[in-house]
Amino acid sequence: MDGLLIDTEPQWQVVERQIMNEVGVEITPEMQHTTLGLRSDEQLKYWYKLYPWKNPDLEAMDKKYTVNMVEYFKKDAVLMEGAIHALDFFREKCLPIALASSSTTELIDAFLDRFSLHEYFTRVVSAENEPFGKPHPGVYLKTASQLHCEPIACLALEDSFHGLIAAKAAKMMCIAVPDKQHTSDPRFGAADLTLSSLNDLTEESYQTIRKS
Repeated sequence: MDGLLIDTEPQWQVVERQIMNEVGVEITPEMQHTTLGLRSDEQLKYWYKLYPWKNPDLEAMDKKYTVNMVEYFKKDAVLMEGAIHALDFFREKCLPIALASSSTTELIDAFLDRFSLHEYFTRVVSAENEPFGKPHPGVYLKTASQLHCEPIACLALEDSFHGLIAAKAAKMMCIAVPDKQHTSDPRFGAADLTLSSLNDLTEESYQTIRKS
């Protein structure tokens, strides 16, 4: 969802910096490359381990993430380039489509409501109640189970390296659509296919994945 279907990553990073600044920890956009794609509670644990602050209340801080992002989803967020094209592409093939996200159910619902996308998804799965978020494969394994298919028969689409690792650890095929700031990251070579935009998803690229 985040960074693939909806343009939220810049806002996530702004909120992350604001929340950390409130406890006296200054982080930069360059530093945030390490937390891209992580669940919000795991971002907080990551920063606390590196820069422990007094009287930590990670749960309260995590709630600030949700409050800020729900407001953003409702008012300012926009769909990523090619998002509807990709959803229509797979729906026209009569393939079951699932949304597997590290975001909370509250945020996922806010997204689906804002853009009226509920009808596209056979299953909607949040990693919020998983022991670990991405890059752990838990949310993808749970999603495959709910789709009643083997993970090896699934194709994941991801924008972050952590998401890519989660998909591959689940033994899924994966198309990576990295943020423009990370297109040159050699780690995305682990993907079965890398696209610059969801608009680049074509029948040819899909068949290439199926034959790989």
